[in-house]
Amino acid sequence: MRIAIVNWSNRRIGGTGTYLSAVLPYLQRAGHEVALWHEVETPSDYDEIPLPADAPRWSVNALGLDAALASLRGWNPSLLYAHGLLEPATERRVLDVAPAVFFAHNYYGTCISGTKTFKSPVVTPCARRFGWRCLAHYYPNRCGGWNPVTMARLYRQQRERLDLLSRYRAIVTHSTHMQNEYINHGLNAERVFNVRYGPDPESMGHAPLDRGEHEDRTWRLLFVGRMDPLKGGRELLLALPKVATRLNRNIHLTFAGDGPQRSAWEALASRMRRGEPHLQIDFTGWIARAAVDTLCAQSDLLVLPSLWPEPLALVGLEAARHRLPVAAFAVGGISDWLTSGENGFLAPGNPPTVEGLADAIVACLENPDTLARLREGAGRLSADFAFDRHVELLLRAFGEAAVHPH
Repeated sequence: MRIAIVNWSNRRIGGTGTYLSAVLPYLQRAGHEVALWHEVETPSDYDEIPLPADAPRWSVNALGLDAALASLRGWNPSLLYAHGLLEPATERRVLDVAPAVFFAHNYYGTCISGTKTFKSPVVTPCARRFGWRCLAHYYPNRCGGWNPVTMARLYRQQRERLDLLSRYRAIVTHSTHMQNEYINHGLNAERVFNVRYGPDPESMGHAPLDRGEHEDRTWRLLFVGRMDPLKGGRELLLALPKVATRLNRNIHLTFAGDGPQRSAWEALASRMRRGEPHLQIDFTGWIARAAVDTLCAQSDLLVLPSLWPEPLALVGLEAARHRLPVAAFAVGGISDWLTSGENGFLAPGNPPTVEGLADAIVACLENPDTLARLREGAGRLSADFAFDRHVELLLRAFGEAAVHPH
C-alpha cells in the first residue's frame, strides 16, 4: 500500500510530530511505501520528521498548491493518512486525490479555540457540541482572546473542518473521550475508532531504572510538559503546602519543561519556598528524553494537573514505563489510562480544584502499601497501550478504508 502522510508541517512539533516520527518506521517495516505532503516547513527551530531516504516529500510552501497536489496525485497513493491542515480550502482539494483516514489528535473541528475549556468564571472543561451558539459563550466564558475578527475567523475555520470530516473514510482517535467527542458531533459511529497507543519503546530512552528509597524522608514529585495556564502548574504549587502538612514530609517538586507561564510559576515557587521550609522546587527547562527518563525513575509520583480536557496525555503512559504512579484531574482522555486506586488517583475535574489535587496526591503517597500497589499497576499499564498493537489495528482500518467507500 502507498500511504501518503498529510500534515500541516514537516517538523517534529508537539504530540503529532512525535507520533509521526514513531509510526513511519513501523509502516515501512510492514512493507508499505510512505510519503509526506505538508503545507509549511516551520517552525524552523524544530527537527524535521524523519523519513526513509527514498520517501517522496512535497511542500505546498515550496512548490505551490497546484504543483504539490499534482505531485501527490502522480505518486498515486492508495490512502491519505491526515493529521490536520492549516487551511480548509487546501484540505478540501487534498481529499479529491485518494481515500483518506483522519487522526484526531486534538479538538479539530469541534471548538473555536481548540482548548474545549471555559476559563471563566472558573476553569471548567466544556462538553458543548460545536455550533453557532458557541459564539455566545466565547467572551463570557473567556474561551479565547478578545479580538472579534479572530473569533469569527476561527469559528469559520472550525466549522469548515467539521464539515470536511464527513468526507474521510474513517476517523481514528486515541482515547474513548475523543471517540465520543466525534460521535457526539454527528460523525458515523461505525467510522470513528479508538486505536489507542502508548509511547513507542524504540523512540524513547533507556529502559526503566530501579527506584531507590529516600533516606531524607522527602517525597519527589515530577511535572513534565509545557508551561501554560491550562497545564495547571499554579494549582500544583498551591497544593504543595497542603500535601506537605498532611503527609508530614518534605516535598521536592521538579518542573521539567518550559512555556509562557514559567516565569510566573518560578516567582510563585520562590515566594512559597521562603515561607514553607518543607518545600524544594526546581525548574529544569526542556531536557532530553534520557534526562526525563532518569527523573521518572527517581521520582515517587508524576503530577499531571492539566485543567483542560487532555485528549490523551501521553506523558502519563511514558511514566508508566518506570512504574511511576500519577495524580491528575479527571479530564478528557486521562481516565482512559488512569484508574484511581490502580495506577494513581484522579481528582474531580468539573471543576478542577487545588483541594482536589492535594487529596489525589496524598492518596497516592500516604500509605506504603497503597503506593506499592500503584507502582505495580503502573507497570502493567504499558502492555495495555503497546505501540505495535496500535499499528496493527491502524493498518486494519487502512485496509478497510482503502477498499470500502463510506
